[in-house]
Amino acid sequence: MPGESHCSPREIANYLNRVSGPLLDRIDLHVEVPAVKFQDITSQRTGEPSATIRERVIAARQVQQERFKHRLRVTCNARMGTRELKAHCALDESTLALLQNAMTEFNLSARAYDRILKVSRTIADLEGSDRITADHVSEAVGFRALDRQLWR
Repeated sequence: MPGESHCSPREIANYLNRVSGPLLDRIDLHVEVPAVKFQDITSQRTGEPSATIRERVIAARQVQQERFKHRLRVTCNARMGTRELKAHCALDESTLALLQNAMTEFNLSARAYDRILKVSRTIADLEGSDRITADHVSEAVGFRALDRQLWR
């Protein structure tokens, strides 16, 4: 099939190892996007309409603008520094334990930790949640696919 890789898993791993860890740390979302199957393309099922998603994103951005209205250089979650992370990304004990486990299991860096917190805060904002929950952190960790040891 055109576009499919004929590389072995070892060749793929060697290629991915060329990308430096510090570079990957600076990318918020690592997502593997598989090819869409024909039956899914032709299915009558519809997902969430783009207009609904757009409204949720606009609402989340407004929450972030309000949150950081007194911070000159911080306009959204992605721009949070250490002070803002501590103020707006507090985790309860069980959620913190989940994040600690992920950090250890996937051998994540301090920079990856900050990225996970920022993405978790954004996921919570998209859901309209004031608190970051274990579900938000789990989803954010899931977006760190290239950090996982199966790629290294």
